[in-house]
This record gives sequence, C-alpha cells and structure tokens, in this order.
Amino acid sequence: MITLLFFGRLAELLDCRRLQLAINNPLDVASLRQLLAEKGANWQEFLTTQHALVAVNQAMAQEQASINEGDEVAFFPPVTGG
Repeated sequence: MITLLFFGRLAELLDCRRLQLAINNPLDVASLRQLLAEKGANWQEFLTTQHALVAVNQAMAQEQASINEGDEVAFFPPVTGG
C-alpha cells in the first residue's frame, strides 16, 4: 500500500486530499501518473501533463523515481512566488 497526498488547488480540483493505493510491484512516478489518469478527466489533465509536481517520501522526484510499498507520494501544483 502507498499513500498518495494531494495539495493546494490540485486537491480541490480532484476532490481528493488523501488516497491509499495497493501496488503489487514497485513502479515509477510516470507509471503512477498513468494509473491515476484512469480515474477521470481531471486526474488525466493534471497528472499526465505534469502540471503537478511530485515528491516521494518528502523529496522532490523525477518521472523515473521508484515508488515502493509503504512510500508516501505527494502531488502539488507548481508554486509561484513574488
């Protein structure tokens, strides 16, 4: 089981802040994005187009980063500052 967290506007648009997901084998961030995109149009738009940044176990992650049983994966919108 992995824990998925969604923050900011992304959580509002997906109507989801936290999700538990069973995985049988390790997967990478890109594969997880594809898997979640199957949940609907909003999921597809914000996760597969990489509008969402990703952290695995509280460290920024690239698309090829491995996700294993027990990991925490956080998705959040790009942050802008001023």
